[in-house]
Amino acid sequence: MTFQTPFPLLAEALAARGYAAPTSVQAAVLETEAEGRDLIVSAQTGSGKTVAFGLAMAPQLLDEAGRARPAAAPLALIIAPTRELALQVSRELAWLYGPTGARVATCVGGMDASKERRALGYGAQIVVGTPGRLRDHLERGALDLKSLAVAVLDEADEMLDMGFREDLEELLDATPDGRRTLLFSATMPKPIVALAKRYQRDALRISTADSDRGHGDIEYLAMAIAPADIENAVVNLLRYHEAETAMLFCATRDNVRHLHASLTERGFAVVALSGEHSQNERNHALQALRDQRARVCVATDVAARGIDLPSLSLVVHVEIPRDAETLQHRSGRTGRAGKKGTAILLVPYPRRRRVEMMLRGARIPADWVAPPSAAEIRAADSERMLAALLAPVETDEEDRALAARLLAERSAEDIAAALVRAHRARLPEPEELLAADAAPPPRGPRPGFEGSVWFRMNVGRRQNADPRWILPLLCRRGHVSRSDIGAIRITGAETLFEVPGAIAARFLAAVQRTAGEDDGVEIVALEGKPRDEVREPRRDGPRGPRPAGKPHRKGNWKGPERAR
Repeated sequence: MTFQTPFPLLAEALAARGYAAPTSVQAAVLETEAEGRDLIVSAQTGSGKTVAFGLAMAPQLLDEAGRARPAAAPLALIIAPTRELALQVSRELAWLYGPTGARVATCVGGMDASKERRALGYGAQIVVGTPGRLRDHLERGALDLKSLAVAVLDEADEMLDMGFREDLEELLDATPDGRRTLLFSATMPKPIVALAKRYQRDALRISTADSDRGHGDIEYLAMAIAPADIENAVVNLLRYHEAETAMLFCATRDNVRHLHASLTERGFAVVALSGEHSQNERNHALQALRDQRARVCVATDVAARGIDLPSLSLVVHVEIPRDAETLQHRSGRTGRAGKKGTAILLVPYPRRRRVEMMLRGARIPADWVAPPSAAEIRAADSERMLAALLAPVETDEEDRALAARLLAERSAEDIAAALVRAHRARLPEPEELLAADAAPPPRGPRPGFEGSVWFRMNVGRRQNADPRWILPLLCRRGHVSRSDIGAIRITGAETLFEVPGAIAARFLAAVQRTAGEDDGVEIVALEGKPRDEVREPRRDGPRGPRPAGKPHRKGNWKGPERAR
């Protein structure tokens, strides 16, 4: 299917940008039944929404010849939740409507407001902005909406979540009743339904969330790891994939700051985006990514809204998204415009069940795989290095003269070895993951554990408990070494382990101080010993009574999932 638009100048702009056929959402807004009507559109991130509403509002902006209608006040208003998304929308509409002569003005927080007022005063058919800045211009008299023909709310659900309801209502109340209202929202919660009922008339519902290509080109991977391994796993993922551009999502500004500093120290070219950065800092960070001066971006959810980086091929959820919608919005930064992308979730072992439920609810098929090890990274490095060194290159006489001098001084093997060494020296070292290196703990009594104290942890096989990650966790939480942990016994609902009596009190105090480090993991002392430790060998005659201090039955146990 090709673009069926009655405006040749728009068709030419699309062809110049390489648009051969519309996406699902673009085709839907061009249908005859959608012409001239209010629209409620549910479409995923990266599905071509900006071009979709750009084409949908063309009849209100262009004359019969396909040129922009002269106007002293804006004819179209597009409202977006963040500065980055507004700037992205402005850039898209600028190339789409450029041949028609339409002017686009952008009004976002953090920019020079006086320049924006001058641009509005010169006249612009299309105005794109964030709710707060647009409201400010409206109240100061710089933004005149009395002639508006089309209002577009992009990512309306996100704007309501961010507290922009009053701003949106004031802006829409200032527009004429006969305008079209196009509402684009990934989800349809009650506030969105109420907004649509108040400001739209006989709106056509369009839903392409299940059929768009926006997420069809994203490969989802999930990796269950020890909580202490998260930062090292991030390093290994960046080293293994060597993505042209990668984005790492954290939940808070503090975590963004910490991970940014850690990766910078390791030698990665990395920038950060969070609410604590000024607009100028954000612009410099994004330009560094576009210029390939930086290859990694660490960001919070809100700071990354609307970012469009064509070279972005890897998204890593360093911290688990709060819900399925956040997962899709984050992941939608990659796999755009038909390109392939990879989204990876780093899942602490105790939270695997929650992530599995989230993925099922979002109907996202994810493969559970192991994080790349240091050995796998070095093997991948070798393959990439061989490909780079064996690739055909153009050389001139100066290059060949220098090569001849090298061959006169050293053998070809020595020169090749020096090239390999120089190539590896510029790469950050991969990390050895605790979970991959931890040997299974010994079973049964060991010397020094005769007077041991037993402890219980509220995770078992149902929570994917495994000695490979439990042992490092106990060492970190209890400030002990591996040799201080005796037998580890994993049941369906809990894990029992022993510690030498001489250090039991110190171990217990340490785990209580570090209780907040792992989500839902509780460690408590067990009264007495496990049943099989005190039970006498069976002899002829009746079995004796059960010893006191046995573990709780499975029915009485409350693990991290039920405790929350």
